[in-house]
Amino acid sequence: MPYYRPIPRFDHVRPADALPLAGGWLWFDTVEELHRDAPARLIPARDLPPDVLSRLTAPRASIAGLDLSKPQLMGILNVTPDSFSDGGLHFDPADALAHTDRMIDGGAVIIDVGGESTRPGATEIPLDEEIRRTAPVIAAIRARHPVPISIDTRKAPVARAARDAGADLINDVAGFTFDPDLAPFAAEAGLPVCVMHAQGTPEIMQKDPRYDHVALDIYDYLSDRIEALTALGIPRAQIIVDPGIGFGKTLEHNLTLLQTLSLFHGLGCPILLGASRKRFIGTIGGSDEARHRAPGSIAVALAGVAQGAQILRVHDVRETNEALRLWQAATLGQLP
Repeated sequence: MPYYRPIPRFDHVRPADALPLAGGWLWFDTVEELHRDAPARLIPARDLPPDVLSRLTAPRASIAGLDLSKPQLMGILNVTPDSFSDGGLHFDPADALAHTDRMIDGGAVIIDVGGESTRPGATEIPLDEEIRRTAPVIAAIRARHPVPISIDTRKAPVARAARDAGADLINDVAGFTFDPDLAPFAAEAGLPVCVMHAQGTPEIMQKDPRYDHVALDIYDYLSDRIEALTALGIPRAQIIVDPGIGFGKTLEHNLTLLQTLSLFHGLGCPILLGASRKRFIGTIGGSDEARHRAPGSIAVALAGVAQGAQILRVHDVRETNEALRLWQAATLGQLP
């Protein structure tokens, strides 16, 4: 079976047969046709099968009120004592709300609230503790801001409490495979979802991860998860996909995914890129401490935007927003 990766471009001079990539800010006229058992080749976009062409070009529908015709920033709010980058900084509800204010002021259009660390080596926490950490903070944000809120959880009871507190989206790092009740709850509640790929649980995911072809393997996984979710009644137009940078991947796997990110537009869903402050950024950039990885994180975020990623999940919201505005002005001629 062939896979098709559009070659994204953003030059202001476009050929007559240029096609919009996912209805967004990029265009393409050439596609890399990939096979598991044959060499890749470049083909004209006009030679694509009609169904593939439709998925690659169709505008992405609004999800949780987000306009996905342009890049959007998701601010990370970890209400945990042990997250890899900012564990403990926003564990107190007052600190969490103050940080949310800063992220929204800095350009975040959605806040992702997580109460269980999924850093490499992290262990599962009790349900009641995860709910205690997240639901009150979500309720406080909802009382103060109209911004969409996502709950970063693998568990249905946590998602249910978050929805009752005002959450608008479920973001599951386990791809809705950890808790069999989570996807049916999302369908029942009519909530949009973000489905992420991870190889293994946080406890073991970085212990020698292996793939036959990392990009194609993850594409197939996400395709299967989309089919499972749509079978439950969740519309494809309300599903976001995330290849899971750093979740069961080596440095080389992460770089391959970043270089081939446009492949995932073929799923017909918006793409979320969550690479902020990850270990590989520190390895390449030379920053041992996660909190010092903002410059490298911004570079990776802009590389994702150049591949058409619609949502950037970031810690350093204001800095990323400033860089994104300059990137849009310098490359697309778009002024804020």
